[in-house]
Parts: sequence; C-alpha cells; structure tokens
Amino acid sequence: MSNTNFHAGFEPALLDEIEQFGQVKTFAEGEIIMDYGKYIRMMPMIVLGTVKVFRMDETGNEILLYYLSSNDSCSMAYSCCMEAKKSEVKAIAEDDVTLIAIPHHKLEEWLCKYASWKSYIMRSFNERFLELLKSIESIAFHKLDERLIAYLKEKQRHTGSSVVKATHHVIADELHTSRVVISRLLKQLENDKKIILYRNEIKLLPSFN
Repeated sequence: MSNTNFHAGFEPALLDEIEQFGQVKTFAEGEIIMDYGKYIRMMPMIVLGTVKVFRMDETGNEILLYYLSSNDSCSMAYSCCMEAKKSEVKAIAEDDVTLIAIPHHKLEEWLCKYASWKSYIMRSFNERFLELLKSIESIAFHKLDERLIAYLKEKQRHTGSSVVKATHHVIADELHTSRVVISRLLKQLENDKKIILYRNEIKLLPSFN
C-alpha cells in the first residue's frame, strides 16, 4: 500500500484489510478490465494509469461515459457486485494500469465497519454522477468542436501530460462521430496554432488552454 494514495483518510484497520484482501492487478494499454454481460466479482481501486468506461446502446454503438484515474473507483462495478448482476459497461485500460481489486464480499461489510470507506464510496458515486451529467450536457448542448476541445482537456487532466495519445478513429468512436469530421476539426485546431498533430499523438500547445 505504500505506493498508493489510499492511506489518505482511511483508518489504519481498513488499510490493513485492503492489504490483506485486496489483490493487485496490472493491465496493459488496451486491455479490457470489465466487459459487457460479465459478472463482476471485484471493485477496482485505481492505483496508477487511466481507465475509460463505455456503455453500448441497442444498435451496438458505444459511447464514452467517463475516465477513472489514480484513487478513483468504478461505481458501476460496485453496483454490479452488490446486486450480483452482469456488467452493463466496458472498462478499458487507456494506458498501463495498476489497480487493487476489492472482493465483492467485503464491500458491504466495510460500509458498516468503516466510516471512511462509506465516505469513499459515496464520493465515488457523486463524482461519477457529475461526470455523467457533464457528458449528457456536452452531447445535448455543445457543438462537436466544443466537445472535441473538452475531450482533449479531459485527457490532459487525467494524464497530466500535454501529449494526448489517440488516433483520430478512436477519438471519433469516443465522441460518437466520424473519423473524417474529427480529422477536419483537429486540422483546424492545428491551423489555429492550438495543437500539433503527430502520428497517433496530439500535442496540446500553451495556446490551447
């Protein structure tokens, strides 16, 4: 646990239990951590890296719901564990990810046992809810160029890097549009001296923010 931030606010006894029952897992960039229709037996607590969470509609199209980064957890995974139901989301490692898998049988027990755990879970639900509201607002009220800028800023915030590693095709899928449209908008941002386009990478310049 020495390499995590989970000690902040957690009781020593809870940290001991996380150490005892939590399982450290690693995922390479692009690996699926949770998938549609699969039973979830653990709740992930992200230690390092970034995870992106998707939802699929009835026609098979996916939309990006939110990102998880260090010290975050997935409320959807928690809900599926508690209700013993299949996952309605897919979680993919955005880059190399290290997480602590908390077994499902400990989730409810710790709610009653540790005040800090209850606060952590409630905060996680609140943060994911607010992020979903932002996503809905973006889709409903913002033009695609504004959504693209917000998308790149969110990537920058989660990774702490001004270099966004993503293909035009991936960005188009996550924003639910076509690659041609994304390429055109990115080229316009480059012409405006906001970004520099590289192969599978986008460098955000100081003027971007």
